[in-house]
Amino acid sequence: MKSPAPVTALLLALCLAGCDGLPGKPDPARRALLPSQVLSFRTLYGSHCAGCHGADGRLGASRPLNDPLYLALVPRERVRAVIAEGVPDTAQPAFAAGAGGTLTDEQIDALVTGLVETWGKPWPTATTDLPPYAAPPGSADRGRAVYAGACAGCHGPTGMGGPNGGAIADASYLALVTDQYLRTTVIAGRIDLGMPDWRGAPGGSPLTPQQISDVVAWLAAQRRPVPGQPTRAGEG
Repeated sequence: MKSPAPVTALLLALCLAGCDGLPGKPDPARRALLPSQVLSFRTLYGSHCAGCHGADGRLGASRPLNDPLYLALVPRERVRAVIAEGVPDTAQPAFAAGAGGTLTDEQIDALVTGLVETWGKPWPTATTDLPPYAAPPGSADRGRAVYAGACAGCHGPTGMGGPNGGAIADASYLALVTDQYLRTTVIAGRIDLGMPDWRGAPGGSPLTPQQISDVVAWLAAQRRPVPGQPTRAGEG
């Protein structure tokens, strides 16, 4: 009678070889990524940005990010800083792990790159030059006339709402936004709400950089104390 050892060894080898295919055994190729390993722009945007900026980058509570003009205007380092560090005293939180958030540097880079590659376009240099993203404060007195000519038709003569625009001089609104946010909105408009950019002022002439600074100064001068809200200016 032959020894059963060779048969036993063969069966054992077959069993061991088949262990990777056992029902319920995790497949390493299908193993879920750790939250810190996710680098998909769509995934990161959906879980961290869509709630405020809209599922497709538009029609959210805050300004649209699916806007080539906005992405051409704002410096990349500023976009990254806002994502990483947030904007103090606003609803924009800090997402960097080092600032109390959950995102790694690689994930923040993936968001910035994804925004530009998904929704951005190079600004055509043959057209009107983009106004500077940031500038020194303007004159509220001059800004009153700029507002009357360029903004009052939609937002009302006092900025408290008109036929085609909301109340941008409302104290509660102004308590939530920075001067830079106002400037960015004057320049880039709100593509999702039909608000024109700085080139769409009545009369057909784009606002000059000085007029942009002045109308922002006039809007900022309309701020009034709001209980529970900070008094602010700054970047955003």
